[in-house]
Amino acid sequence: MEIFYSLIGDHVIQVISQSPACMGFMHKNFPTMDPPSRQADLVIYLKEGYGIPFYDYNVVITQEEDAISFRRADYLIEAESDYGYAVISVHNELALKHAFMNLYSSYVVHHRWGLLIHSSCVMEKGGAYLFAGHSGAGKSTAAKLSYPRELLSDEATIVKISSEQISVYNSPFRSELNRTGLEQAGPLAGIYLLKQSLQNHVVRLSRSNGFLELMDKVFYWSPSATANVSILQLLQQMVNHVAVSELHFQKNDTFWELISS
Repeated sequence: MEIFYSLIGDHVIQVISQSPACMGFMHKNFPTMDPPSRQADLVIYLKEGYGIPFYDYNVVITQEEDAISFRRADYLIEAESDYGYAVISVHNELALKHAFMNLYSSYVVHHRWGLLIHSSCVMEKGGAYLFAGHSGAGKSTAAKLSYPRELLSDEATIVKISSEQISVYNSPFRSELNRTGLEQAGPLAGIYLLKQSLQNHVVRLSRSNGFLELMDKVFYWSPSATANVSILQLLQQMVNHVAVSELHFQKNDTFWELISS
């Protein structure tokens, strides 16, 4: 039995498992912290040997009075209703990553802390710039082209939303590009919807259009009407504070001349 502690956003996560494969994944992808002086926000027990390899994103959600479960072909999440404790059973590392993203996204929405956004995010001059778009739009491309700027995420961006500030945290939920560990968080300075183009230009969107464009970029909508209202309110708060624009960009780093000037 191994116990592992990590900090995601500003939440202390305690992970317990007897599986060397599961704990190897945690050590490889998540920052390790010493046992904290305060109680963990989220306690997770990991098990392997569940289900079959991934073949689609269909998740069956079952909600009861004091518990909720998320079942996919390659993972099962069984969580308390406040998401303070969960058991995750997985088939392999891909299943574990997706299940962890599902659980953490549900946790931050339940506590009205923030959202997990399907996007990449890069730091520039103390601000965080979020790049979203449909699959293949160039999220990873924009992240790679932004080097040596600090990368906070390349797949799932952790956004804390409060009345004082919208902040982005370094995300352990990575696709291709590893975290460097230099920058841990920064205020969200801009949101850009990517469109590859022969010329660089930016088109500012209205708040309502920005809101609509970002709705399908939120990870894991809930079967609960209350939770979905929370998602909509958090998303509205985000676009009220931070401008949303279309970024038509060439496949080089010159687009930064438009967005960070």
